[in-house]
Amino acid sequence: MTVTTNTSSTEAAPVELVTFTIDGTEVSVPKGTLIIRAAEQAGIQIPRFCDHPLLAPAGACRQCLVEVAMPDREGNVRPMPKPQASCTMTVAPGMVVKTQHTSAAADKAQQGVMELLLMNHPLDCPVCDKGGECPLQNQAMSNGRPETRFVDVKRTFPKPIALSTQILLDRERCVLCQRCTRFSEEIAGDAFIALQDRGAHQQIGRYDEDVLGFAGAESSTGPVDRPVGEATTDTSGRPFSSYYSGNTVQICPVGALTGAGYRFRSRPFDLVSSESIAEHDSCGSAIRIDHRRGQVLRRLSGEDPVVNEEWITDKDRFAFTWQTAPDRVTTPLVREDGELRPASWVEALEIAAAGLAAAREHGGVGVLPGGRLTVEDAYAWSRFARTALGTNDVDQRVRVHSAEEAAFLARAVAGSGVGVTFGDLEKAPAVLLVGLEAEEEAGITYLRLRKGARGKARTKVFSIAPYATRGLTRLDGTLLPAAPGTEAEWLTSLSTSLAGGLLPADAPSSDIDTSALAQPGAVILVGERLAGSPGAYTAALGLADATGARLAWVPRRAGERGGVEAGLLPDLLPGGRPVADAAARSQVGQAWGAELPATPGRDTAGILAALASGALGGAVLGGVELADLPDPAAARSALDATKERGGFVVSLEVRATEVTERADVVLPVAPPVERAGSYWNWEGRVRSFGAALESSALPDHRVLHVLAQQLGVDLQAASPAEAHLAIALVRGAWEGEQVTVQSDVLAAPPTVGPGQAVLATWRLQLDAGSGQDGEQFLAGTAKRPLARMSTATAAGFGVSDGAVVTVSTPHGSVTVPAAVTESMVDGVVWLPLASAGCRVHDALGASAGDLVTVTPEGDAR
Repeated sequence: MTVTTNTSSTEAAPVELVTFTIDGTEVSVPKGTLIIRAAEQAGIQIPRFCDHPLLAPAGACRQCLVEVAMPDREGNVRPMPKPQASCTMTVAPGMVVKTQHTSAAADKAQQGVMELLLMNHPLDCPVCDKGGECPLQNQAMSNGRPETRFVDVKRTFPKPIALSTQILLDRERCVLCQRCTRFSEEIAGDAFIALQDRGAHQQIGRYDEDVLGFAGAESSTGPVDRPVGEATTDTSGRPFSSYYSGNTVQICPVGALTGAGYRFRSRPFDLVSSESIAEHDSCGSAIRIDHRRGQVLRRLSGEDPVVNEEWITDKDRFAFTWQTAPDRVTTPLVREDGELRPASWVEALEIAAAGLAAAREHGGVGVLPGGRLTVEDAYAWSRFARTALGTNDVDQRVRVHSAEEAAFLARAVAGSGVGVTFGDLEKAPAVLLVGLEAEEEAGITYLRLRKGARGKARTKVFSIAPYATRGLTRLDGTLLPAAPGTEAEWLTSLSTSLAGGLLPADAPSSDIDTSALAQPGAVILVGERLAGSPGAYTAALGLADATGARLAWVPRRAGERGGVEAGLLPDLLPGGRPVADAAARSQVGQAWGAELPATPGRDTAGILAALASGALGGAVLGGVELADLPDPAAARSALDATKERGGFVVSLEVRATEVTERADVVLPVAPPVERAGSYWNWEGRVRSFGAALESSALPDHRVLHVLAQQLGVDLQAASPAEAHLAIALVRGAWEGEQVTVQSDVLAAPPTVGPGQAVLATWRLQLDAGSGQDGEQFLAGTAKRPLARMSTATAAGFGVSDGAVVTVSTPHGSVTVPAAVTESMVDGVVWLPLASAGCRVHDALGASAGDLVTVTPEGDAR
């Protein structure tokens, strides 16, 4: 039977249905549906362990056995000789299926499988982390025998085995369902665990600890304690280096895999669960926060098919202890006689308001809100700057930034609504990554790209980068080799070639087939790092125009997209309205009940320079790590100069930072777990969440609301509901004249001298960032810092693979092991931007595209 479903014009293909009978009920499902899925649609429960809707069928556990009968050539329905695994067999016309509910044979088969699984399974449910939420417990009661016939001694193993510092394995609990190994191979592409040996000796292996320097791993808070237990080496020889290993704990149907941080800490039925959104990147992944007695004990992946499906990164899963770190600021602080002292909210707000009012009259106040803000906070910061402080000197970009990037964000991002989606990435014929390492900077984006590359679309992934990363390799991607700062050349060359034009003789290589980028549905994903490459954003817009490809901007921080929408840029108002346009200012001014400043403001670099020179009388900062800025030393000097000159600095922070050390008033704000809010993810989708823990801590928008009242301004942001209503007043997109994106001045390529190279750098997902503080087990799985260089570059420096090298500038140096890397641009050295022992901005005072000197030191081994 064929029917046409109610689909859009782009999905007009008919759906072929197959009719069969299950437990006496006739059911019609799409062709190719597995029996176990058809049973779910009919409301029939079939027990299973290995089956998972996002993993390929395996038939490993055999718990889902059902009785199946099929019509023969004459139409006679004949039963198959043995029960069949319903998780691997698809429905067929005329098929008759009997589950355990209607078939004694199926029921006996399932009970027999359960008996075999429990034969060696330990009876340690009271102490097992899975106890209370265990499919094995539940199905042993519903589909197992009431009594055991096993009288011998159960098999035991030494426990636990440390698969990593974060993931521990109790082998005797494992039922060999292969969910963990299938996830690692199919979803993450990290074969860091695998079934080894056969029969009673079959078990899961693990990584070679020498690869990551496990024994000497250190977190920002000190040495990492190694979990108790010995581990066998993975016979595949492949290293453990997965950012998604925690998902294996969640999908394990028994208690075989556990997280080191949560192990033996609580029973599931003692926990209170709250739905939330992860705060570590711009993907907006759904998570579940489990807490007890006001303390978060674990985080799990939430189910959201349109965003993260059922997966999250290990950073989203395990990095939550930063919100309750010992240096948490819990009470307002004011500076008196050069020292910060606790103060009441009333006193601190009065002092802050008086100081900001004075600074406003003596040059003005710069506003640096950082990229951690919720949407509600971002709008409050934007309104506070324009109405309470009367300035456009506001910029959330505490990283490398440029005027070209600000124009690009105003033109192509702000007010654009939901654009490219995760679903689009799966269906795209091709995706081009520019200035973006998806696995490191947007973990779930990488998983969706891999799903597209492995799925029906066979998405072709291209990356303009200095070398082919491991993530790109696992996407079966194609490297378009480019030294930092030359991305615009590649983009311009692609625009010309894909539009049918002739390439100049010095254009990047045309040997690579990039024609898929011109196909309908192709996507270009650009990262925030392009701000350091003059002309790249302009060229990306040109490529999108030439090919018809859809363009999306993927920042690293969770609050950056919302900040763009809220106008946290010096020349941008909410909804993409340009500050310089009188009609745009009038729209926002009427909504806010104030006359807005007309002159575009200073960017982050300009604000810091003005603080250093005395052109600004003060600053308000929130969520700013000075070490993340392109020139941390200059930023520190700017704030110190402001203090010495009698200026005024206010800091809104969750924890003590270098900014709070220099602030005149510190106002504590609530971390995400203690407040409600929304993040605007890179798709343009608003991701709302509630407060998981009750707390008296105040969110940014409420603190700013009360501070603005002290300055005589009503921000209309006293509560989350009021803040939402205030956002609605200015949320509509700008319909006037669009900002023109003009390329920054293209600098001449640096002249590389003897012993020098061009620096390439970006942040790794697990690094020395403050968002991972206090999670020592997770820190043990971070990649150690390496200096990557091509074979020819290494030979030029006289460096061998594994040798220690010092990368230096006149500002300073870092010393790390070298990694000779294939498929890497010559004359380039790559360093992790902010890893332990390798803080590039701080140590070198350099950014991508700058020249560095490389000096061999010796052999690291």
